[in-house]
Amino acid sequence: MSRWRRGAGRAWEWLALHVLIRRGRELELMHRAMGFATLALVTLAPLLIVVAAADPLVRGGFPSWLSDGMGLSGRSAKVLNEVFSPPREVIGTTSAWSILMLAVFGVSFAGSVQNGFERIWGLPAGRWHRVWRQATWLLVLMVYLYQEVQTGTTMRGLSRIFLTTLTTLFFFWWGPWFLLGGQIRWRALLPGAVASLLGLVGLRAFSTLVFTPLIVTNALSYGAVGTVLVVSSWLIGVGFVVYGGALLGRWFTEHHWVPARDDEDEEP
Repeated sequence: MSRWRRGAGRAWEWLALHVLIRRGRELELMHRAMGFATLALVTLAPLLIVVAAADPLVRGGFPSWLSDGMGLSGRSAKVLNEVFSPPREVIGTTSAWSILMLAVFGVSFAGSVQNGFERIWGLPAGRWHRVWRQATWLLVLMVYLYQEVQTGTTMRGLSRIFLTTLTTLFFFWWGPWFLLGGQIRWRALLPGAVASLLGLVGLRAFSTLVFTPLIVTNALSYGAVGTVLVVSSWLIGVGFVVYGGALLGRWFTEHHWVPARDDEDEEP
């Protein structure tokens, strides 16, 4: 029995799971994921609604973007479409000043994501004049979401799965590297990108099985508020994947792969 205990203790030390758990508590992962969902709903969603409304190729607007991300179809997608403003109403009531303010709010969302990555990797907060990185990351995020919707309407089967896997892996690999100013090596960020990719796959499967019927039930019981609650819950899951994947990537890198930092690397 003592031999088994020593073996289990050595395995626990080798896995270093206690480090992962401790860092998750220090980061307050669930609270940060909830903050991610709140900011996404308040600052990012309005910007995406305007961008989707201006898109001449996608008639469904932002609801089609959201339905595609959540893996919704049929009645649940229709319910979601009824909650958000139709594209024509959005474009007709949005001024240039409103678009500018939405862009500023979107950058604040990117800044929150950057701060989360800095906390995960133990880096000091970036200087304010590096806000151009946040704006660039936000622009790439919108391009990434846009191409996901476009490929969803033009591609099917293995071809779309391959393209989605490739673009998602690249975004979650490039994003932290860019927001952190190249202070973390590409190779050290790869496990986090893979973990985020797998987490999104799992979240999509969960959303298809759970949120698809739940969004219809909540709409009947609570109206539009019930639909928004389901979307908020999904966004919390996305935030958990984004930060949890990066946290898992750092843990794996430092304890089972390569040194996390390369002090000789310089910011591009």
